[in-house]
Amino acid sequence: MKKFFLISFSVLLLAGCSEKKAYEQALLERIQKEQDVKDYNIAPEAMAKCVFDTTSTNMPGFFTYDPYRRLTYERYTKMLNAEKAPDPKKAFEELTTLFGSPKNLSEAHSNYTESVMECYSLITDTRTDELPPAESAPAPAPAK
Repeated sequence: MKKFFLISFSVLLLAGCSEKKAYEQALLERIQKEQDVKDYNIAPEAMAKCVFDTTSTNMPGFFTYDPYRRLTYERYTKMLNAEKAPDPKKAFEELTTLFGSPKNLSEAHSNYTESVMECYSLITDTRTDELPPAESAPAPAPAK
């Protein structure tokens, strides 16, 4: 019985890893294309990790390997890859069906967008805090 439980749990973890990795990869590919990441010289990997962590905290499911969370990772991956679809209308209809309603799809997209904005803020604020203090400008000469 213990062996069966251990094997079942291992399969569950491995299956959960594939959805998680696919979502992380889709995030990285999407973020590498963003102009702001290039303009601000942000490492795409750091940004993708931040967005992954932030979106994951607002996803349904209790933990990474929860079956419902795994399903959510799969849905988010399809949402991020929808721009690659040859027929955008059909892709939107499929996403609406996967998420259950247009409202749920909108909430997922908002979760992603808010996470991206939060990560931009977090990363750029952190980088600003690490900069050395600016040298003070010399005091103007007194008027004679």
